[in-house]
Amino acid sequence: MGRKPVLFVMISLILLAWAVPVLAQAEEGAAAAEGKSQWLLISSAFGMALAAAGCGYAQSRALAAACEGVSRNPGATDIIRLFLILGLAFIEFLALLTFVVILMIQ
Repeated sequence: MGRKPVLFVMISLILLAWAVPVLAQAEEGAAAAEGKSQWLLISSAFGMALAAAGCGYAQSRALAAACEGVSRNPGATDIIRLFLILGLAFIEFLALLTFVVILMIQ
């Protein structure tokens, strides 16, 4: 990982931590429930988007590694295929688990 992505992530985390007190201010009455559900919906969508992007990236890396492994050792194709399918199932389970947790929170 290069220096620029690490710097971008660190600045993003600092800005998010700085914004937490603003989002934690209490509102009164029905507006509080509406505002809370709005932020819950936005953060849920953001979390699911991150989970889907991470799983898509992991699946592409797993497939690339499996293709490279088969090209280097064609005799191990069956074993590589087995572990590829197992790994893809675990990766997809993470996205589905994120979706279930988001549904339980709402």
